[in-house]
Amino acid sequence: MTEDARFEDGGEAPLNLGALTQEDLQVLSALIQDAVLPVSEMRWFRDERRFAMLLNRFRWEDTAQDRHGAERVRSLLVFENVMAVTSQGVTREDPEMILSPLTLTFLPDAEPPSGLVEITLAGDGAIRLKVEALEAVLKDVTRPYRAPSGRAPDHGE
Repeated sequence: MTEDARFEDGGEAPLNLGALTQEDLQVLSALIQDAVLPVSEMRWFRDERRFAMLLNRFRWEDTAQDRHGAERVRSLLVFENVMAVTSQGVTREDPEMILSPLTLTFLPDAEPPSGLVEITLAGDGAIRLKVEALEAVLKDVTRPYRAPSGRAPDHGE
């Protein structure tokens, strides 16, 4: 048996958030925690100075999990003004390698607004973006779907 939709359920909408400051980036960092993606779903567009990742993001902001279960959504995480990309613990030769971003951090240079964006990955990996200025967007690009595990990630806290 299914429940009828309720008026308050209409507030759920896809995320489309930007980050121009360290504080903004902390919000995006919290929202991508426990996301997963294969290495093949990230790309640096050198000529456009853009770095993008297509994430399977857990919907931490979803307040209705008790009704419909845990959900994920495909989301684009895009960084602009990217001048260089380096990584540690990421093997591009294995396109099926699964990455899981843990945190996003901005480390300003001595001459702002340039700096480094560090994407810390589970398993001691990291991606570092040298940026002229911090500019990032997190945008949901599909409808939410039931998390394959059927439950929220558990950090044993």
